[in-house]
Amino acid sequence: MVDLLIRTFIKDCKNISDRGVRTAYGNLACIISVICNLLLFAGKTAAGTLAGSVSITADGLNNLSDASSNLVSLVGFKLGARPADSQHPYGHARYEYLAGLAVSVMILVIGVELLKESFGKVLHPTPVQFGWLPAAVLLASILVKLWMSLLNRRIGRTIHSETLIATAADARNDVVATGAVLIAAVLTHLTGMDRIDGVMGLGVAVFILYSGIQMVRDTIDPILGAAPDPELVEAIEKKALGYPGVLGVHDLMIHDYGPGNRLVSFHIEMDAKGDVMKSHDVIDNIERDLLVQDGMIATIHYDPVITGNPHTEEIRGFLQQEAARLEPRANIHDLRIVPGPTHTNVIFDCAVPAEYVTDKQHRGVKLVSALRAAVQQRWPDHFCVIKLEPDYAPCAHTQE
Repeated sequence: MVDLLIRTFIKDCKNISDRGVRTAYGNLACIISVICNLLLFAGKTAAGTLAGSVSITADGLNNLSDASSNLVSLVGFKLGARPADSQHPYGHARYEYLAGLAVSVMILVIGVELLKESFGKVLHPTPVQFGWLPAAVLLASILVKLWMSLLNRRIGRTIHSETLIATAADARNDVVATGAVLIAAVLTHLTGMDRIDGVMGLGVAVFILYSGIQMVRDTIDPILGAAPDPELVEAIEKKALGYPGVLGVHDLMIHDYGPGNRLVSFHIEMDAKGDVMKSHDVIDNIERDLLVQDGMIATIHYDPVITGNPHTEEIRGFLQQEAARLEPRANIHDLRIVPGPTHTNVIFDCAVPAEYVTDKQHRGVKLVSALRAAVQQRWPDHFCVIKLEPDYAPCAHTQE
């Protein structure tokens, strides 16, 4: 069914790197979700009114909030598809994140209103009339929401849309909420305790609030600049290391300007004795391939590395071992050995988790001091000059 809808309504559906095709996918998922949620809202509101059930009505209002969320997401896809201009040279794809944030706030508002209404029903319960119509509506809702979850998850993964993946999770959560409402209706009918309906309404409201809070967190993260997906970081590093002459990758940074719109910068290490023009050509190839194959604009800095010096290799290996022992997430790079008449400077950068640079426990300072002491104990005339820097894209680094 999902494949049929995709083939019917989306032209060139396999070309997901095209912004127009990606928008068509998003529009399809949002429009279908709006229609399904409005139908569920109408059915549950009617069934809840006939049965006098606040939990069924609350579940229907949840579907109305979902429809509103889908409309906001639809607008987000539309605005996010606008091309870059002089005022927004990185495009408008972050509109999708803003749309997701607006959806999350709407869910929280409706959750608060349902919480108040259900609390009143607990204090002042009213009779609930159970019948086959409300039960059939709730059962149909569970089946529809399962299919909607499948639809949004499938399309969300296809176009790498966090908004649709969150919508799929919300639909899956609705299955749980509606199932709880159905159980409450049956228990109320069997026990005659009308207060159960209000209690279940409270449960649905709390569930909606929890989902809203989770969605707020998930949508704010990329806007604030959350750390990139470790799998993406590892994929970029492995790709760069697959080119001839590349010895290491470090200082990787990924700037997210919305789904399908990422800028990447990093340093690659190459043998200082190699031909500079050949090294430059390799870097050009990596940047071009990242753009064409992965849709990422890359800026790569060339770091020449001195190889073949036994003492340098010995110090490099020692520092890697000490750093791994003191802090496994530390990354040593840009090592230089500068000998002098009375002492030798060991100069390098040490990338650590961002909190090491700013925390009150001074873990970064302690790490630097420990590395200096370890080197001087091994080589008394060697002094470390260490630049401590935050690691913006933590992953399993390939060190020098």
